[in-house]
Amino acid sequence: MDLTPLSPSPSLGLVNLVVEIPAGSRNKYEYFAEAGTMALDRVLHSSVRYPFDYGFIPNTLAEDGAPLDAMVIMEEPTFAGCLIKARPIGVLDMHDSGAYDGKLLCVPVADPRQKGITSIRQIAPNQLEDVAEFFRTYKSLEGRVVVIDGWRDHDVVDDLLQTCIDARKMDSRKSI
Repeated sequence: MDLTPLSPSPSLGLVNLVVEIPAGSRNKYEYFAEAGTMALDRVLHSSVRYPFDYGFIPNTLAEDGAPLDAMVIMEEPTFAGCLIKARPIGVLDMHDSGAYDGKLLCVPVADPRQKGITSIRQIAPNQLEDVAEFFRTYKSLEGRVVVIDGWRDHDVVDDLLQTCIDARKMDSRKSI
């Protein structure tokens, strides 16, 4: 599974999201680029489970040195390696061990029931808090210091996404 030809953003306001971890899982999978496959990174050693399908935007580079993280609200979990065209509706601002580690929250374009969702304000506050609490709990159990700075709406997504796309391009040029 070579992701290099895949655009991070197939069109304005949309992203390509590659699922690493289906909702409800305690298994943490990560894309292993050298082998072109998903690999089991670890099993969460607590009762917390991923609240939404979780993955990344290919061909981006976030401040933490990994691709930009993203979650997608799905009625049913998908599977590791699933490609989803999604509409970002907000960002969870988070710092993990001092580094910015923002996470996009998206809805799938393929789900007509979510067609009208365009803003983080359309998601129940308790559902957003569940996501934030998941990251607080799972990271702290691993001994990492996490600061959740809160949620920001869809209007900040384009700048964050473009910054991560540009960073990836710059990083690619360095390795040539």
